[in-house]
Amino acid sequence: MRHLLVLLLSGGCALLGMSALPASGAESPQPPQPPQPPQSSQPQLRWPHGARVAVSLSYDDALDSQLDVALPALQRHGLKASFYLQLSHPSVERRLGAWRRAARQGHELGNHSLFHQCAGSTPGHDWVTPQRDLDHTSAAQMRDQVLTANAMLYAIDGERERTYTVPCGETLASGEDYLALIAPAFLGMKVGGELAVTARAALQPAAVPVRAPVGLSGAQLIALVRSAAADGDLVNLTFHGVGGDYLSISAQAHEELLAYLASHRDQYWTTTFRNIMRHVQAQNQRPGTP
Repeated sequence: MRHLLVLLLSGGCALLGMSALPASGAESPQPPQPPQPPQSSQPQLRWPHGARVAVSLSYDDALDSQLDVALPALQRHGLKASFYLQLSHPSVERRLGAWRRAARQGHELGNHSLFHQCAGSTPGHDWVTPQRDLDHTSAAQMRDQVLTANAMLYAIDGERERTYTVPCGETLASGEDYLALIAPAFLGMKVGGELAVTARAALQPAAVPVRAPVGLSGAQLIALVRSAAADGDLVNLTFHGVGGDYLSISAQAHEELLAYLASHRDQYWTTTFRNIMRHVQAQNQRPGTP
């Protein structure tokens, strides 16, 4: 059976919090053992080159540490990632050339909305400003803003196909779910939910599960990857700052994770979330595919 692991390394508001993993058993990143297939008759996801797990490394919010730390590390290891841009973030304009270079290098520029609206009523969201409060933004306004962000991204990289990460994992705009209004514009959208999806039929492109670990060591991240690879076909992790900014992991932890994935290319298909969703779509459309 093939498995999908989607790792999103990002810089912004955590979609779902995750506490640190226990250190036991995580200090020696040995090659993962083949997971036992779940007892299910549902068709499984299959990946190129015989890989058991597809890995999408992603980074939210357009933070400087992603360009300064994460992107050079990805390039050194020959890995491709998805960067979800908050289009109003100052670094988009200030470092536009660097984001364009990232796209030319084969990385995905994903949509993370114009203004990163989150609900001010959520505990701990005292940082939400009134003009960017999802509680007081209509679903129609969110639709217009998200689609405008797609147009802006097209002006940056010339790509038409997009994926979306929901800011804070919150989908209700003034009490109405806005995702149905934008779903046709995206190959896939990341929200919240369980860590693993175990069959192709269970993968809903408009609601792909995602979690956002903060502060884990490299050994803990590797242990999380190995555990997730044994549990399901899709695992989606979002990181924010890398060696800086906020909701961060250290540069060392990031480096250790990339080194592990790069040294196990026969087991992990590491690519952008857009490529993964394209591959899933192609499997679903292929006649006679189980």
